Amino acid sequence: MSGQQRHREPVDAHLILRRDGIEGPEVLLSRRAGNVYAAGLWHLVSGHLDGPHEDVVDALIREAAEEAGVSIEPADVRFAVAVHHRSPAGGSRTGMFFEVRAWQGTPGVREPAVCDAMGWFPLDALPEPMVAYCRAGLDTYRSGQMMAVHFQEPGDPIAYAPAFDRCRFVPAVGTVGPDTRVREFTERAVGRITGWTDVSWAREGSRVWRAHGVEGGVWFVKVHQSGRFHQREVAAYRGWVPELRAAAPRLVAADESLWAIVITAVAGRSLHGAVHPPAEQRRIFRRIGALAAAIHRSVPSRLSTGGITVLGKLERHLAGARLHLGPGDEEFVRAMAEEAAGFSGLERGPTHGDFQLRNLRWDEVTGSLYVIDFERSEVGPAVRDFVRLSDAWSGRPDLFKAVMDGYGRPFTRAEEQHLVVLAVLDSVSGIAYGDLELLERGRRTLARLRVTGRS
Repeated sequence: MSGQQRHREPVDAHLILRRDGIEGPEVLLSRRAGNVYAAGLWHLVSGHLDGPHEDVVDALIREAAEEAGVSIEPADVRFAVAVHHRSPAGGSRTGMFFEVRAWQGTPGVREPAVCDAMGWFPLDALPEPMVAYCRAGLDTYRSGQMMAVHFQEPGDPIAYAPAFDRCRFVPAVGTVGPDTRVREFTERAVGRITGWTDVSWAREGSRVWRAHGVEGGVWFVKVHQSGRFHQREVAAYRGWVPELRAAAPRLVAADESLWAIVITAVAGRSLHGAVHPPAEQRRIFRRIGALAAAIHRSVPSRLSTGGITVLGKLERHLAGARLHLGPGDEEFVRAMAEEAAGFSGLERGPTHGDFQLRNLRWDEVTGSLYVIDFERSEVGPAVRDFVRLSDAWSGRPDLFKAVMDGYGRPFTRAEEQHLVVLAVLDSVSGIAYGDLELLERGRRTLARLRVTGRS
C-alpha cells in the first residue's frame, strides 16, 4: 500500500544431499554448535543468500563447499520443496530445498565453530532433536509435496515436537490425493505414502484413493459422504466382517472427525461389466451365493415382527422419481407397497446392504472372490442382499440356480414376497437419486417386475 514499506524477508537455500543406504534413502545432516541459532539441533546444510548478486542455486553450491566440503555442479541441482516459515520469535523467511544426488568430495565438518557433527541418516528415521523448520521441509519432501507453510506460534519450541507440528502442505496444481488432514491420518496409520491413485466412482460424493507406501504396501483410503455411512462401515469392519476372513479387506484405522478409513487392499477385478464364459459365470455366481451365506451367518440372526421398514420412505422417493416413471408405474408401486404392509416379519441379521457385482471382485488366477464397501451395512432380512444382485441373473435361470446352490438353500415363500417388493422400492429409490446408471437400472427393473411379478 502507498506510504508503507514492502515486506521483505530472507531467502534460504537448503541442501538435501541424498544417497542410497542399506535400508533405503539417506540424507546428510549437520549438528549446529556454538553461538548460533538452534545450537545442538540437527539441520540440513544450508544458508541464506549473501545478496542480490547471488541466486539460490549459487548459494546452495557455495554453502555445500563451505560447510561440508563437497563440490556440486549446477546441472545436478534439482528443486524439491519451498517452505514459507515463521519462527516462534515472529521472523519469517522462505526456504528453498534442493535435492542433489551427485557430487565430488567426502562430506565432513568444515566449519567447526558452528557445526560439531555431521552424518548420514535414514530419510524415514530422522534424528532428534532437529530444527522444526528443517523437519518441515524434509516432511514435505518425503510426502511428495512441493510446498508447505510452517508458521510457528509464540512459545513453540525451536526443535521439532509432534505436539507443535505446524507444517501445512500446499498441494501443487494437478496433485492427486486427499486433503492434508486425510493424508496425515493415513501416514500416521501406515507410514509415508509415496503416491495416490484416485479410484472414486464417477458419481457425486465418492472419494476413494489407492495409497502406495514407501516399502511397496498398498492400502485404500475412503472418505464417507456422511457420518452415518462412516459409522455403518466401521461398525461392520469391527463387528462381523472379520468372520469373512480373507474374502474382505481389514480395517487399519478410522477417524470419525474426518469420516475417513484406511483399509487393506484385496486382489481381483470388479465383476461389474466383466465378461466370462457361461461355465465360468456359473462358477462365480455359486461363489457369490456362498459368500452371501457367510455374511448372513457371521452373526446369529433374530426374528423380527416388523414388516418392510423402507416403506416409510416411499412417498419421498416417489416424489423424486415421478417425472421419470412410465404410465402405470406409480400405480404398480403403490399396489406392491399396499400388499407388503401385510407381510410377516423375517429373521434379521447382518447384511451388506449394497451386494452387487460392482462391489464384488474376482481373482481369475486364484479363483478367489472378495467383497468390499460396507457403508450401507445394517441389520436386516438376509434377502435384502439379493435385491441388486437379482438384476445380474435376470433372464439367466442357470445363474440364479448357481447362486442358490452356493447359498445352500432356496428362498422361503416369505423371502420371495419380500424380495419382489424390496426390488420395486429399490428401483424407485434409484430413479429418484438421479444418477443415469441407477435411473436406467430402476426403470428396467420396474418394467421386468410389472411383466413377471417376480424377481
